[in-house]
Amino acid sequence: MKKFLKIFIIIFFLNSCQTVSTKIDKNVEKETKELSRWLNQPETELKIVFGLPDKIEFTDQGTRNYIYISEKLKIKCERKFEIDSNNIITGFSSKNCF
Repeated sequence: MKKFLKIFIIIFFLNSCQTVSTKIDKNVEKETKELSRWLNQPETELKIVFGLPDKIEFTDQGTRNYIYISEKLKIKCERKFEIDSNNIITGFSSKNCF
């Protein structure tokens, strides 16, 4: 009986981990879909929606990275948008945003 209970508990926890992983994957996919809408849009539109960036990085290629940082449940979310010399969004990345 104890062996059965241990196996049941292990299966329960493994299933719970899979559920959390699936939810995170879905949220990451949603985040990527939302951010990809910003590609080829002007930087001014980004500032209207997101506000002023928390950081601006200048790259050697002549582009800028606008970095927006937020926190949810003590997890720091970082969204980075690459802006070219024509002030158009050419790329993005997202870390811990779900």
